[in-house]
Amino acid sequence: MKCEKTYKCNIENIVDIIGNKWNLFIVWHLRTGVLRFTELQNRMCGVNSKTITKHLRDLEKHEIIERQVFPEVPPRVEYSLTGRGRALLPIIGAMLEWGGKHLPAGHEESRCMEPAQAAIQE
Repeated sequence: MKCEKTYKCNIENIVDIIGNKWNLFIVWHLRTGVLRFTELQNRMCGVNSKTITKHLRDLEKHEIIERQVFPEVPPRVEYSLTGRGRALLPIIGAMLEWGGKHLPAGHEESRCMEPAQAAIQE
């Protein structure tokens, strides 16, 4: 029997949704627009398809991403951020900015920093 998880405070719920590194990576990669599964998998080097699928389903359940299936042969599936997902971009951008200021020497300049600034301004 599956038990229903109850949250004692909002932070538990928030961490459950975005506290996973793969969820954050997926949201970050989708910031540029619509991606097909293979495109997303290619951007997430070293992550197997089962893991990506699990986290895509989780993000879809929480209405962070949208999955669109096209009735074609072979089937085409595209993923994009919802309004709720796009609302996370400034938060992720702030995390990157924090990392740029507080990570040990050698980590100050992140290759993601420029897009992070764009995400914060959207």
